[in-house]
Amino acid sequence: MLRQSLQQKLLQKLSPQQIQLMKLLQLPTTELEVRIKEELEANPALEEGQEQEWEEELAEDRMEEQSDSIEEFNFDEYLDDETPEYRLSARNHGADADDKTIPFSGGTSFFERLNAQLGLLDAPEKTRALADHIIGNLDEAGYLRRDLESIVNDLAFTEGIEVEQSQLEEALWLVQGLDPAGVGARDLRECLQLQLRRKFEAESASKGLLSRRIAQRIALEILDFHFEAFSKKHFERIQKKLDIDEEGLKDALGEITQLNPKPGNSGAESNRGTAVQIVPDFLLFVEDDELRLQLNQRNAPELRISPVYKEMMDTYASGAKSNVQQKDALTFVKQKIDSAKWFVDAIRQRQHTLLHTMQAIIDHQNAYFLSGDDTDLRPMILKDIADVVEMDISTVSRVANSKYIQTPYGTFLLKSFFSESLTTETGEEVSSREVKKILEEAIEAEDKRKPLSDEKLGQLLNAKGYNIARRTVAKYREQLGIAVARMRKELS
Repeated sequence: MLRQSLQQKLLQKLSPQQIQLMKLLQLPTTELEVRIKEELEANPALEEGQEQEWEEELAEDRMEEQSDSIEEFNFDEYLDDETPEYRLSARNHGADADDKTIPFSGGTSFFERLNAQLGLLDAPEKTRALADHIIGNLDEAGYLRRDLESIVNDLAFTEGIEVEQSQLEEALWLVQGLDPAGVGARDLRECLQLQLRRKFEAESASKGLLSRRIAQRIALEILDFHFEAFSKKHFERIQKKLDIDEEGLKDALGEITQLNPKPGNSGAESNRGTAVQIVPDFLLFVEDDELRLQLNQRNAPELRISPVYKEMMDTYASGAKSNVQQKDALTFVKQKIDSAKWFVDAIRQRQHTLLHTMQAIIDHQNAYFLSGDDTDLRPMILKDIADVVEMDISTVSRVANSKYIQTPYGTFLLKSFFSESLTTETGEEVSSREVKKILEEAIEAEDKRKPLSDEKLGQLLNAKGYNIARRTVAKYREQLGIAVARMRKELS
């Protein structure tokens, strides 16, 4: 039986300007410069330069007059009788409508090199666009830590793009084919598999040494079917399962140990002459025990609406009823000015969001920024800052994960200032970053023939007054990228 019913649903839908801001927030300074240049080239109504206050007031008055005159003859109704073709085919909102990403011609960073390679591939435009989004989600080691389902949801929510997970898997396959090998892996095992398969294919194609190809084939079997035993260094078990001698096992392990567990870091190492240079988004100065924050001027460009286009708007608006040609011209000019205003507003909102968020972080970590001592770092999570700036946690996360600040003590990713809290025996709350530093120092000083287990490390930290469980020690060790004790053991 068919039934009719009313249902209420609460949906959160981002406006085009909010989506624009989300995209701009994630851009580092160098990419923002390219994005602005792209918009300037695409929209003649947008110009570089500072607009004087009297010009702004005059422009606002003119725009109000134009708006009034347009409303008098019902602009939309007037245009609907003979709509220009370009208005039907595209809203003419400049380069952002196509959302094109231009690779950097002289870039040196890991992500820039990936984007440059992606631009040379013969692949469908949509697949390349999804691959570009995946590259933006890689961490500094080159791994894709987010599951594909969450990326699908993120695309739908923040950018209004609906894709199937299978389409994203195809794009990931494209990314995993880029250099360096191993990039786009979701875990260590996949990272090593990607590298070793590529090496094996290259050796087979070039008819390399048979002994090396045999070692690589055995190494692939270890990664594919015995990775858990390998990670726990149960070498005798592997040798028995594969029915190989000790020499064969040693050759296979040698192939694996030559692989790079962090392919994202290989770029800087392989480009000694062109080392990656981080352009900070913020500059922090300490003057007479006072902190002064400044946005990098490359991050705060002066943009304005072209005075020529404003005059054209005046002219066409006053004579809009004259003929179809003037009507078409008025539509074109209005769309270009609207697009320019939209972009300028988004850039200004980006600057405000960045400064507001960074200032909240500085206020929270004031003691640290005055001293530069890690022990002065206070526990701080994304929600702490989101509550202060009255923004979504996701917005703060975008800023923290992609922005750098230059301080008298070095240049840091904002994410590094966030940490959980731990309570000492005296009841004092300390940052988990302080505990991680002590943990790292303890592991560096250990006897590599008898490395400390997580339980032993926990006892060591407890002796120093930090109440920490073995499970938490394991969590911090993994976050530091340090292997378990068995893997740190050196063969005699």
